Amino acid sequence: MNRRTKKILLNWRIMLLIIFLVGSLATLAVKPLTFGIDIAGGVAIVAQTEHPVNSDTMQIVVTSLQKRLNTLGLRDITVEAQGDQIVLVKVANVTPEEATQIKDVIESQGVFYMEFDGVIFGTGKDIVRVGLYQIKPDNSWAVPFTISKTAAEKFAKLAYHKAGWPVDMFLDPPTNSLMVVSDNIYRLMNSTDFNAEAPQAPTLMERIHKALNISVLAYANQSAADIAKIAREQGKTSVVLIDVPIALKNQLEAMNVTTHYIRRAPGMTDHQLIVKALGLYGPYSVGEGLATGTPQQDVQITGRAPSRAAAEQEASTIYTVLKSGSLPVKINVIGMQYISPSLGKNFKNQALYAGLAALLTVLAIIYLHYRRWKIAIPVASTSLFEVIIILGFAALIRWNLDLPSIAGIIAAIGTGVDQQVVITDELLSGERSTRITRRAGVLKRMGRAFFVIFASAATTIAAMSFLLVYFVGTLKGFAFTTILGVLIGIFVTRPAYAEIAKYLLGEE
Repeated sequence: MNRRTKKILLNWRIMLLIIFLVGSLATLAVKPLTFGIDIAGGVAIVAQTEHPVNSDTMQIVVTSLQKRLNTLGLRDITVEAQGDQIVLVKVANVTPEEATQIKDVIESQGVFYMEFDGVIFGTGKDIVRVGLYQIKPDNSWAVPFTISKTAAEKFAKLAYHKAGWPVDMFLDPPTNSLMVVSDNIYRLMNSTDFNAEAPQAPTLMERIHKALNISVLAYANQSAADIAKIAREQGKTSVVLIDVPIALKNQLEAMNVTTHYIRRAPGMTDHQLIVKALGLYGPYSVGEGLATGTPQQDVQITGRAPSRAAAEQEASTIYTVLKSGSLPVKINVIGMQYISPSLGKNFKNQALYAGLAALLTVLAIIYLHYRRWKIAIPVASTSLFEVIIILGFAALIRWNLDLPSIAGIIAAIGTGVDQQVVITDELLSGERSTRITRRAGVLKRMGRAFFVIFASAATTIAAMSFLLVYFVGTLKGFAFTTILGVLIGIFVTRPAYAEIAKYLLGEE
């Protein structure tokens, strides 16, 4: 090894590049890269609040949703606010069934009520602790929880000597609403079918009217205008349509009436439709031990599903909502896209091929331009080193690489090559002269080259910073990797390439 070669290898800029390169390779060996949903597969959900909210409320929504989804045991979750109504939720590595459950959790505001004899004796704020849910062999499930001493004492007074009476629990019921239902639904709600073991207890219709201010109207071909008039006269904030013509929904919405249409799923009975519309769990029968007037804080919500998977989903959703508390505003999912892991794998392979093609194209174009392999190979190699360092940083901070992020890396390759060409052209533009004047000329030309490089980098970082701060979703990934690539270029790879280029061209 001659003195010039040893000197270039010990140059601090070259050593810095080697340190970053070795560190990145070590990081990638220990910490594998993590990928976004468009590569690893998953679900992207666009949700919208019922009305515009301020920044503080939106932050509460984002934090609460993040907590809920974490409770489900999911990983690689991002919840981002966009404006004053839109929330973007991305969860990687989930199945279609899990994606449906995530949608249900997001749309559940989580307002919880416990009611007895038309009186609300407890709400979600009275839940002290939520236990782990249990699934039995017959696909029945139970979510145990502990209520506050105040709620337990209030219930004990209400249920005294009323064994067998119904106890209702509601999750997101349509409070202060007018329910317009078919005649069959009306008669069922006004019967004793929801009275547990106490026919003498008030009917479900009476209980929800007293406790939740929900009025029930039997549909008898009333017009939308008639229904809107009744809702206004009763001071209702919304109209809920159950088992009636869907045309009423569009007509009421045209009158600026907040309307909810409850769809009957295939095979759903009238009883199940009522339960769905009210968010009803129960009614549960008051046992002899609960009717003695002694407060008991440990209670549970139970249910039964047609399969174990469905039971797991129902119990997990209830557990998650009870544990995370209620959202400050109702949220509706307006868009949902599921990407299978197999499709994402194809995207990853295509991105890898695109990156390799970009490097080979760079190598070919640089060679055709200069007709010197000693220039083309270092330029392409430096770009490859830059990609490795970017990926090392991404692995270190657990940044989820998605397709826009990979596009940003490819864009960084193009920016880096452009700057290396500037350095090379400046070096080749020097005239042969004495050793002293030649060295001074090289330093002057390198100064000009790096002035152009730093100016270009500054404008790129400024433009990408705007995307990083003010936009959400895919643009953030593109902006982040582009900025990271530019910073690594101007502080690590570009100075190292300049030294290598000076060494190689000096042998001419």
